[in-house]
Amino acid sequence: MHIRTGYTLSFLTYGPTPMNLLLSVRPERRGDLRSSDAIAVTPSVPMTQHVDAFGNTVTRLVAPGGPLTLSADFLIEDSGLPDDFEPGAQQVAPEHLPNEVLPFLLGSRYCDTDKLSQIAWNLFGGTLEGWSRVQAIVDFVHQRLRFDYQLADATRSASEGYWQQVGVCRDFAHLAIALCRCMNIPARYATGYLGDIGVPKDPAPMDFSAWFEVYLQGPQGGRWYTFDARHNKRRIGRIVMARGRDATDCALTTSFGTAILTRFEVHTDEVIGGFANDAGRTAIAA
Repeated sequence: MHIRTGYTLSFLTYGPTPMNLLLSVRPERRGDLRSSDAIAVTPSVPMTQHVDAFGNTVTRLVAPGGPLTLSADFLIEDSGLPDDFEPGAQQVAPEHLPNEVLPFLLGSRYCDTDKLSQIAWNLFGGTLEGWSRVQAIVDFVHQRLRFDYQLADATRSASEGYWQQVGVCRDFAHLAIALCRCMNIPARYATGYLGDIGVPKDPAPMDFSAWFEVYLQGPQGGRWYTFDARHNKRRIGRIVMARGRDATDCALTTSFGTAILTRFEVHTDEVIGGFANDAGRTAIAA
C-alpha cells in the first residue's frame, strides 16, 4: 500500500534563531519513499543534516527572524500489515541484553522510574514475564489515563501522569515505558505519523503520534516490538520519524530562542487508485 503524508508548520521568531528538526523519515524507511520527504523552508535558508546518537536524522537551520514555514508532502510505501504480534516473545535478563539496549532500562527525563518502581512491582510482579507482562502494562495504562488534548502538559512526567490520570499520546507512552523499565523490560519512545488506516476516521484534528517499543526475545532472536498504550490495538501504517529514551530525545522541533507556533497541519492518508482516500485533517494553532 502507499501512504501520502506530510505537514506544514509555521513559526514566528524575533531574530536569528537556531532550530533543530526531527521531521525526516527514519533512515530505515528511506528505501520505502516513493517521493522525496525533503523539507521545504520559506524563506529559504541553508540547512545541514546529520544522524544523532539514536539514529534519527537531524536537520539544522537558523530561522532569520519573522515568519518561517516548514513543509513536506511525500509518498511512502508500506506493507499494509498491522503491528507485529508475538505473544510467545520472552523477556531477556539484564545481564544478557546487548550493550546498546541497556540505556533503555534506565530512568530518563520523563520516565521517572524511581517514583514508580514499587507501584510497578505491586501491579505486575505476579504477571507472566515477556509479552504477557508488557500487554498487562499496556492494558493498565490504557485504562488508567484519560486522553484529553486540552490538558496536554509538556512537562508532565510518567509518575505525574499516573497520579493525574490524564494525558495525551506522549503521556500514555511515557507511563508505559517507565513501568516496563521498572520491570526490567527495555522500552523506548517512538514518534511519527499514524493515520486512520484500517480504523474509523477520528474527527479530531490530526497530529503526529507517539507510541513505544520494547525489546524481547522472539523466534528470530532479540528485537524491538511496537506497542501503543493510547490506542491499545495493532495499527497499520506507522511511519517512524524519531526514537529515543523519551520525548526529550524525540522533539520534532527544538528552537534555541523564541519560536511561536502559528500554524500546525498534518496529513496521513492511504492512497487508493492514485488518490488519497481522505483530504486529510488539519489543526491550526494560533
